[in-house]
Amino acid sequence: MADERLDAEWLRDWCGQAAASVAKLAQSFHAQHGFEPGDSTVVLATQESHDAADALVELTPIPSDLTTMYWVISEVSFPDLENGCFVHPASLVADHFREYGAVQIDGEEPAVVFASDGGGHLFALGDSGRVWKSTTASWFDQFDLAADSLQEFFEGISRQINSQL
Repeated sequence: MADERLDAEWLRDWCGQAAASVAKLAQSFHAQHGFEPGDSTVVLATQESHDAADALVELTPIPSDLTTMYWVISEVSFPDLENGCFVHPASLVADHFREYGAVQIDGEEPAVVFASDGGGHLFALGDSGRVWKSTTASWFDQFDLAADSLQEFFEGISRQINSQL
């Protein structure tokens, strides 16, 4: 169980470092892979994304780290990072919640899907602060532990970026 909650300042720093690292990765991407990289972006939160996060909170009680995340980040798109990594905007999370509800993970109510990879696997944040990854491209199958905290999830993304530099 995560003991510490996500720190907004740490996440702001992560955004800058990740964006710079992905930009560096893009410089050598074509030479390494033979095709142009996709558009990798870290979109910082705006008033519009804050409003979408507030609407998500009104829709369902979400883990506090997810609220913190959406006050810093609107969305992340790293299509060329291993299998891809996409942190969904709060408005999309709300749409998915309306359609599918919370994912069922023992002891994690609610577990809210907030991200996915390019293979369709989903990432959900439970009320414990742990991040879970679906074993298949489904909302209804098993979810396994992916990270002990949202910060550890973002640190894992950084490791993936750095391993490709």
